[in-house]
Amino acid sequence: MTKSAIIGSAWLMLVLTAAAQTVPAIQLPPPAKEGGMPLMQALAGRHTSREFTSDPLPLQTLSNLLWAAFGVNRPDGYRTAPSARNWQETDLYVFLADGVYLYDATANLLQPVLAGDHRAAAGKQEFVKDAPLSLVYVADLARMGDAAPEDKALYSAADAGFIAQNVYLFCASEGLSVVVRGMVDREEVVRLLNLRSDQKVILAQTVGYPKK
Repeated sequence: MTKSAIIGSAWLMLVLTAAAQTVPAIQLPPPAKEGGMPLMQALAGRHTSREFTSDPLPLQTLSNLLWAAFGVNRPDGYRTAPSARNWQETDLYVFLADGVYLYDATANLLQPVLAGDHRAAAGKQEFVKDAPLSLVYVADLARMGDAAPEDKALYSAADAGFIAQNVYLFCASEGLSVVVRGMVDREEVVRLLNLRSDQKVILAQTVGYPKK
């Protein structure tokens, strides 16, 4: 691990420790890896929707979704989405009605980051504040070592895209509405989450039940 990555990890632990004083961690149930829609049917049904009910997602559904997005799927720590050089630089910030959390794939845990309803900060569209879940993909460039800046920009964007597509396919299989978004107030998210200068907000993605 590089020196900058070590510093970044120490910073993250300080943030999470402070957050834990105000909102508890959420231990997710083990993801259900059986069943679901066949891949070709999920691809046929994959689409974007911007209409959501405000109904919260059950913890089991949330666990399944996050595992499908970027969970650990092998004993050696590799994930359900690829990342260049296995940097695994993408962090998933989970915006729920009661707080903002960081997905810990290894522990299958939502680590508290910030208490309160901050869903509106996850996007500029009106529907974002009422949908039950928004994911914000943040690239921790410190994990990418001494890669060239243009490579960091390219691969962090590509890696976030792989994760977003996993979410799309999961939502197609589960009958959930989903939209990936570039319209994020990045400066506000950086301020809200107290991100470092080498943490970059790449994309956001909103998920929920479809309106009938």
